[in-house]
Amino acid sequence: MSLSNVESQALEDIERQRTRADRLRWIAKHFRVLIIGRANAGKTTILQRVCNTTEQPKIFNQNGHEIDLSELNPTAQRGEHDIENEMIFESNTAFVFHDSRGFKAGRTSELDKVKDFVRKCSTNKELKDHLHVIWYCIPINDEARPFTRAELNFFDECGTGRVPVIVLFTKADMLDAQTINWLVDTGMDAEDAANKAPEESLARFEEKFGQQLYKKKYPPKDHVYFRDMQNPTSDCSELLRKTAATFL
Repeated sequence: MSLSNVESQALEDIERQRTRADRLRWIAKHFRVLIIGRANAGKTTILQRVCNTTEQPKIFNQNGHEIDLSELNPTAQRGEHDIENEMIFESNTAFVFHDSRGFKAGRTSELDKVKDFVRKCSTNKELKDHLHVIWYCIPINDEARPFTRAELNFFDECGTGRVPVIVLFTKADMLDAQTINWLVDTGMDAEDAANKAPEESLARFEEKFGQQLYKKKYPPKDHVYFRDMQNPTSDCSELLRKTAATFL
C-alpha cells in the first residue's frame, strides 16, 4: 500500500471514529463513567471537580428512586453501596457515575461485580445505558509501594472489552516531601528543592512505576496525575481531554 493510500485510510478511520463519537453523544445524552478506587483515593473530589461543584451527588437505584445518602454510610445496617446505583450532580447532569470500591487482595467478589457490570452494560440494547469509560483512581502517596496487589491484579484479570480504562494517579502532591528530602540530600538548597519538587516527584514516579500497568495483560488506555485536589479550583481538563481522545 502506497503512502498516500495509508494516509487516506488513516483519515477515513479518524472520520469514522469521530462520527461514532458524535452519534454516541447524540443518542446516549449522558456520559456514563465507572470510577474505581480505594476509600481514600479521592474519588468524590475528582467527580466534584469534573462537574465544577462542591455539592454531594444525588444517588439513584436501578428503579430511578433517589437513595438517602445516610443509608450509604459504611456503618449503616442497610443501604450498602451498590455499583448499579447512579450518581448524578445537579450542576452537571451530562455525567452519570457508578462507583466501585477498591479491591482487596485475596477477595474476588468486588472484582467479579465489576466484570459483571461491564459485561451487562456492553450487552445492553439501549445505547444510553452503555458504559463509556472507566476511571481507576490510585493514590500514589506511598512512593515505595504505590500499587496494591489487588490493583495490579485488576489489570491482569479484568478485560473490559471496548470500554477504555484511564488511570487517575491521585495525591501526587504527597510525594513532594520525600522528593524534597532527596533533592536536599543531593546538595540542592531547601527553597530550590521545594520549588523543584512538584515536577521532580512526577518524573521520579514515572521513571519507577509509570509504565508498570502498561505491561499487564489488560493495560490502561492512558493515565493522568492529580495534585492539590482539595483546592476547589483544581483543573480536570487533562482528564476530560484524554477521555474524549479515547473516542477519536
